[in-house]
Amino acid sequence: MEETKVKSEHKRLSVGSVIKRALFILIGGILMGAGLEIFLVPNGIMDGGIVGVSIILSYVTAIQIGIFLFVLNLPFLFLGYKILGKTFSISTLFGITVLSVTTTFLHHVPAFTEDLLLATVFGGITIGAGIGLVIRYGGALDGTEILAILFNRKMIFSVGEIIMFMNFFIFTIGGFVLGWNNAMYSVLAYFIAFKTIDIVIDGLDESKSATIISDQHKEIGEAIIDRLGRGVTYFHGEGAYTGENKKIVYCIVTRLEEAKLKSIVDEIDPGAFLAVADVDEVRGGRFKKRNIH
Repeated sequence: MEETKVKSEHKRLSVGSVIKRALFILIGGILMGAGLEIFLVPNGIMDGGIVGVSIILSYVTAIQIGIFLFVLNLPFLFLGYKILGKTFSISTLFGITVLSVTTTFLHHVPAFTEDLLLATVFGGITIGAGIGLVIRYGGALDGTEILAILFNRKMIFSVGEIIMFMNFFIFTIGGFVLGWNNAMYSVLAYFIAFKTIDIVIDGLDESKSATIISDQHKEIGEAIIDRLGRGVTYFHGEGAYTGENKKIVYCIVTRLEEAKLKSIVDEIDPGAFLAVADVDEVRGGRFKKRNIH
């Protein structure tokens, strides 16, 4: 009896997928470079991570930030290859190269505004949109995330907590170098960029999961199908205290449809149990919305 071995081969990306990925990473790198050189850097405002370190070093040495961005990220590209694979490393290398070149070309372009608040807000939005696009299409523009993943494997802290600690240290140094007023604006720019990244990655139609327990489960399910155009799934449940059999309605909606879902449940059964939670990603099934006429 012969044994056959099935090898799991890495599926190559199609040419169209590679072009699409490269295009959006290109746009993301340009956006971040523009946000840095047109809004933040000329006004002495910094970002977190390797970008923040590069801004501080550029300020101290008068060497263009693009050089530091490329050189300081190289060790993390090697770590990224070991931890997250070849495709991620190539995408990240491309993104960082675009970012470095963009900052070099825009270095002598005058700032769009000298108002610190305007520079902070629009700079944060621009770099956040750039970073979000690059992350969404499989790359990164800053090596601290890779370093945080590596530390997370050997420490009890989460990736987010490690990044927060590193950025706290970087912003503190920035306060001594750039001034505490600028450091506080830098924290605000970082927060704006962070929220923009979430919007770019998840979109405005971020998904929500809804769990509904009601004696009118059938009416609620049919209303969700008819009025929201979303599919529903019924689960069988049992009350731990009463021992009664219950039907549970489960569905996925977008953030913009959440209020409508709640109004449907309140209209049919005001006493129904309703729990809504964030969903990071939805794939497969029949989540695509049907047209309602």
